[in-house]
Amino acid sequence: MARNPLLLVPNLITIARILAIIPIVALVMEGSTALRIVALVLYILAAASDWLDGYLARAWNQYSPLGRMLDPIADKLLVGILIAALAWDGSLSALDMIPAVAILFREFFIPGLREFLGNAAVVLPVSKLAKWKTTIQLVALAIVLLERAVPGLGLVSDIALWAAGILTLWTGWQYLLASWPHLSGDAK
Repeated sequence: MARNPLLLVPNLITIARILAIIPIVALVMEGSTALRIVALVLYILAAASDWLDGYLARAWNQYSPLGRMLDPIADKLLVGILIAALAWDGSLSALDMIPAVAILFREFFIPGLREFLGNAAVVLPVSKLAKWKTTIQLVALAIVLLERAVPGLGLVSDIALWAAGILTLWTGWQYLLASWPHLSGDAK
């Protein structure tokens, strides 16, 4: 008897991560420092759940196509929607928008590239550096969230956000190079 993928614990955790975006963004947009701290705590739990769902899927052998599809989407939604909320509430300066836009560009472009190549039966495996990219993005956004509650974190959050932006572009470039033979028609 096949297991219902919606009832697998790793998938439930991933779905909870997606649903957590709603209160996180609502709390950020509310504007008070106290509610921003609550948003930060929820965000940290959501970000940590990315590791937990993968660990449990491996430990309990609870892999599913649904989980493989939802997990990267959950990460991209968490990062992308939070960037939009932080831009809206003024937490991101004009200069911060450069790495923020770079992150958003890559997070839309590479899945589109994967989808296109998937139609040609080409698989681009997720690299270790791309996994670190996600972690650094999540940490950078946590620092940006914390910045209003802890004065003096401005430089740290700027450095973290720029590091995330640069690493995001670098991993995107690596994927583009790896896929270029299939895009240019030179693949054998």
